[in-house]
Amino acid sequence: MKPILSFLCCLLGSICIAQNLNERVVHNDPSTYRDLSSVHAGAGTMGFTQLVGRNDLATNFLYLHSGIIQPKSGIGHHFHHSIEEMYVILDGEAEFTINGRTSTLKGPALVPCKLGDSHGIYNASGKPLKWLNFAVSEVKARGDAFDLGDDLSKTKRDGAPVFVNAKLNRSQLKEDEKAHYGKGAKFKRILGPEIFRTAWHHVDHLVVPAGTKTEMHRLEGTEEVYYIMKGTGSATVGSSTVELKKDDSFFASLGEEISWSGDGEDLEILVIGIAASNESGHKINKPLNRPKAMALQMDFVVDAENAAAFEKMYYSIYVPAMVVQDGYLSSKLLRLFPQDLSKEIQAEPTIFNYQIQISFDTEENRRKWVASDQHQIAWPAASGLAKEFKWRGYDVMGDDVQH
Repeated sequence: MKPILSFLCCLLGSICIAQNLNERVVHNDPSTYRDLSSVHAGAGTMGFTQLVGRNDLATNFLYLHSGIIQPKSGIGHHFHHSIEEMYVILDGEAEFTINGRTSTLKGPALVPCKLGDSHGIYNASGKPLKWLNFAVSEVKARGDAFDLGDDLSKTKRDGAPVFVNAKLNRSQLKEDEKAHYGKGAKFKRILGPEIFRTAWHHVDHLVVPAGTKTEMHRLEGTEEVYYIMKGTGSATVGSSTVELKKDDSFFASLGEEISWSGDGEDLEILVIGIAASNESGHKINKPLNRPKAMALQMDFVVDAENAAAFEKMYYSIYVPAMVVQDGYLSSKLLRLFPQDLSKEIQAEPTIFNYQIQISFDTEENRRKWVASDQHQIAWPAASGLAKEFKWRGYDVMGDDVQH
């Protein structure tokens, strides 16, 4: 590893943890559940809690809920206009209903509830059922629901499901050193981004064998939420490590590096990946009296041996960290023309060979970005690969952005 890259890894390892890792761990303890009845006009009762909330991550992850659905109880038939959920049963069996079609699935299993699809769940058995619900929204921290007034207790069942579903079967996991988690992990990608319309990116089933530590990998363009299905072990994020056990939830943020270790028994994990999302700014079609936005130009001197890492850093760390910020509009990465071409066009000589241009709707929002946890990861990733840098700011008084 080049000295400057080594320095960068050390720097990121020491600053990328914006909070104590232990504060991210929430144990799923049924003794703390609230008792609910008629959930979405459903039958019977259930215990309920929230493990991860809408403000815990920078992306549009909305929540991780958990509950115990009592016998002859469930969540009534309903749908959402702006969020996508995924129901998971960890044990037992349940009747899942998607768009009015119902089938019984045995756990551990999961069913995505895609945007606009009506859905619900009913426990027809005589035993309590452990349930999880992950959700991602189109707009950060905003959700909705419309109940259909059907408790699903008398639905007609199909023999085989006619909706997307998946079993969490450990026998299907494989070792793949080139996969997302690297050497030392057994893994299967259960669902990819093509299944969803919101910023869901992946649903993975991961097992870290006892006594094994996986390679460190960076979350490039995604955040991840984890639920420990079985076993004990630990997660290392940067230079910090936290202990985890069955029924713990946990998460890792954009640009962070994470590895896993199994202890006395295999560590089995359900992984939810959420991509960074962005809303584009609006165009203008006449001269402005006041700025439409602001722009910052940052010039860098990057040695040739770090050029590839610098360009990768831009799209894998810097952009994902910005697109989740309030008021972010756009950015560009510019590389200086080669020397012969610069001479041909009589360009002004400069030692700076890269430039990153960023635009926010207001300077106030750009400063909020600078103060954010994500900037504490992104800026060292950029500046740590450069020998020298400088910047300057502008008011945007006109543009001709072609979409």
